Amino acid sequence: QVQLVESGGGLVQAGGSLRLSCAASGTISSINVAGWYRQAPGKQRELVAAITSGGITNYADFVKGRFTISRDNVKNTVSLQMNSLKPEDTAVYYCSIVASRGPALPGRTYWGQGTQVTVSS
Repeated sequence: QVQLVESGGGLVQAGGSLRLSCAASGTISSINVAGWYRQAPGKQRELVAAITSGGITNYADFVKGRFTISRDNVKNTVSLQMNSLKPEDTAVYYCSIVASRGPALPGRTYWGQGTQVTVSS
């Protein structure tokens, strides 16, 4: 089994910063892509940022220049540094990975349980 545990959410004022972390554990051979998604009340889940095993990053337009995604391929962790937070960033943030449990096994998508980020105005 593969488990993802997120941490770092909370309440912050507009303009502040938070750092989310996600640790993957279990039988993992490789993590191909790791990313952060978010879902606000009444809205669909949306991609925030993603990073490949080679370090190539992709950001949603609404976070470019404010958020930075990073990963540690040895520790199987992925982080999201969030700066200049806005009230509209309020959402539950989910960590997601596409990982293989063995060299010859296909990648599967795994999700964390989510962590609440609330930005007050």
